Amino acid sequence: MKIGILSDTHTKAKKTLRAIDTLIKNGAEFIIHAGDIVEVETLEALHNSGVRYVAVYGNNDSHLAEHHERFNLVQEPHYFKIANTKFKLMHLPFYMLPDAEVVIYGHTHQFSIEFLNDTLFLNSGEVCARNKPLSEWAMLEIKEDEFLVTRYTRANKSDEIKEEEFRYKRESND
Repeated sequence: MKIGILSDTHTKAKKTLRAIDTLIKNGAEFIIHAGDIVEVETLEALHNSGVRYVAVYGNNDSHLAEHHERFNLVQEPHYFKIANTKFKLMHLPFYMLPDAEVVIYGHTHQFSIEFLNDTLFLNSGEVCARNKPLSEWAMLEIKEDEFLVTRYTRANKSDEIKEEEFRYKRESND
């Protein structure tokens, strides 16, 4: 199963739409937003994408609480299961325990990937390109024996989207 991951979109609706479109074009069957959504337009884009999604509140998202019932918004840490894999989703990296197979977080605006003790810790970086002249997001493909992560990057004012792959052998879930 392919799961699109984005975080820290802030006020950059066009960059966010490009990231969502790229994920869907590349086969995303589910999308995770790791917080600092900021714009209702981002939630509408997720909702209207035709792909199941979940989005966690970030530290800049309290104003979105009025839309809680309309969109699939959750509070951190949020645990769920997809493709026979246990996930933990949060915005702030405060709950960095290996209590799920995949831990998704945001907030730092830095792409980060680690595989420790059979747990994948993943921050897809910032879509908004606030701290660097680069928009970034990721795709996690869950396979029976591995996690395949594709990092997407797009430099500001460029049409080229670059890809970088990371593979991690996983234990069987049987």
